Amino acid sequence: MIIRLFILAAVILGFGGCSTMYYGTMEKMGVHKRDIMVDRVKAARDTQNETKQQFLTAMEQYKSVVNFKGGDLEKEYNKLNATWQKSESKAAEVRKRISAVEDVSETLFSEWRSEIKQYSSDTLRKSSQKKYDVTKKKYEELIKAMKKAEAKLEPALAPLRDQVLFMKHNLNARAIAGLSGELVSVQTNVDNLVRAMESAIAEADAFITSLQSE
Repeated sequence: MIIRLFILAAVILGFGGCSTMYYGTMEKMGVHKRDIMVDRVKAARDTQNETKQQFLTAMEQYKSVVNFKGGDLEKEYNKLNATWQKSESKAAEVRKRISAVEDVSETLFSEWRSEIKQYSSDTLRKSSQKKYDVTKKKYEELIKAMKKAEAKLEPALAPLRDQVLFMKHNLNARAIAGLSGELVSVQTNVDNLVRAMESAIAEADAFITSLQSE
């Protein structure tokens, strides 16, 4: 149901529409910023998981090329190139998802802070403030983990990008054998990315659970 409302809002506003207008339209449809935030955190989590798997696939493909023992070398290059391009695409999607989470969260917390000041009851105001503080802290832990994972994307992509470019102009077994010296550093960068992604995914799961249990 929420997905259908998202599509409808996108049609109404267009993808270039102002975030404030978008959130306002969704509110009128009964979908609150909190719901949108949860949905976007889930989307970011799922994309990070897909990206983690994509980089693991790229690493295996790279190892296959480095350990080339004969056959169609150009075919192996084409497979690695396609895998690398998909990895680039997934990395871009991760960045986009994280940005979307930040956008709705900033709007949500700004509105929440403003509304806390409107309480005439000290008890309710303090209760709302406490809930805000807890939720904000959990969000900050989440976005920190996501940003850490995002920062690992380029270090993992850069050497793969370099190797694909090198192979493009050096499609011979001797040149490919020379890539083995880079295998350890490429593996290290991918391993660092995978660990950061797994940490961010765990934080996202914890954040979603905390919001849905309130």
